Amino acid sequence: MKATAQVFKALSDETRLRILCLLLEGELCVCDLMAVLQLPQSTVSRHLAYLKNSGWVDDRRCGVWMYYSIAENGSELRKGILGALHTALPSQEVAVADRQRLSELSPNTSCA
Repeated sequence: MKATAQVFKALSDETRLRILCLLLEGELCVCDLMAVLQLPQSTVSRHLAYLKNSGWVDDRRCGVWMYYSIAENGSELRKGILGALHTALPSQEVAVADRQRLSELSPNTSCA
C-alpha cells in the first residue's frame, strides 16, 4: 500500500504534473524543462528526482546533460493513471502555455 500511496503522492504537486505533461511529448533535457517551467535547475532537479524515485520517469546522461522520459516499465497502476493524465492534462491552460514555450525553444541537439 505504501508504494501505491507514493504513486499518488508524486502527482500531488503542480510542477510535477507539468513535468509529466511535457514528458508526454517525449524525452527532454533538464535545461529544456527549466526554460519552459521558468524555474531554477535545483527546483526542476528536485521534482525530477521525486518523479524518478516514485517510478514515473527514467533518466539518461549524455555528457554533462541529463535527459528524462516517461518510465517505460511502469506498474499497471501507473500505466492506467498515465493514460488518464494523457487525456486530461494537455488541454489545461497551463499545459497549453508550457507546450507553446517548448515549441519556441531551439532544439537541444548536443546529444542524440
